[in-house]
Amino acid sequence: MSCDAVAFSAMLWFASGSPGLQAVDPAPAVIQQRQAPASVAGEPLFVDIVGRAKRLKAQTEAYRTGLPKDPAAVAAALKGFDVFQGQIAELAAQDMKGHVTLKERGAVDDLKCILRGISQDLPEKLKAVGEAKTVKDQDLALRDMVYLLNDNVEVITAPPQPAA
Repeated sequence: MSCDAVAFSAMLWFASGSPGLQAVDPAPAVIQQRQAPASVAGEPLFVDIVGRAKRLKAQTEAYRTGLPKDPAAVAAALKGFDVFQGQIAELAAQDMKGHVTLKERGAVDDLKCILRGISQDLPEKLKAVGEAKTVKDQDLALRDMVYLLNDNVEVITAPPQPAA
C-alpha cells in the first residue's frame, strides 16, 4: 500500500466515525491475522542509519547545551556546523535509501513511509537551525532536530508491527 493510500485510508476511517453517519451492522467478517514484518534493525543499512542518527542526536544535544543562556541573544555560531550539515544530508540520503529498499521488497508496513518522511524532514529542520536569528529560535530548532533524530532511531529499533 502506498503512503498516500495509508493516509487516505486513515482519513476514511476517521470520517466513518462522523456523527452524521448511521452505523450499519455488517454481517460478521472473517478477521485475518496479520503478521508483523521481519525486523530490519540488524541489517547493515539500518544499523548505519541508527548509528548516524544517534551520533547526530548527541551532537545536536551538545549544541543545545552550549548555547548562550540569554534566549534573546543573537543566534550562536555552532562549531563544525558545516560538517554537521553534510552529515545530516548523508543521513537523509540513507533514510531515503532505506525507504527505497523496503519499497522494492514490497513492504506494506509504515516504516518505509516514515523513513521517506524523515528523509524529507531532516533538511527542513536543518534549514530552521541555520536560519534561526535568536538563541531561543536556535534552541527550538535544535530541539526539533533532536526529536526527529530520536524518531529516526526508534522507528527502526522498535519491534515491527503488522500493517494497519
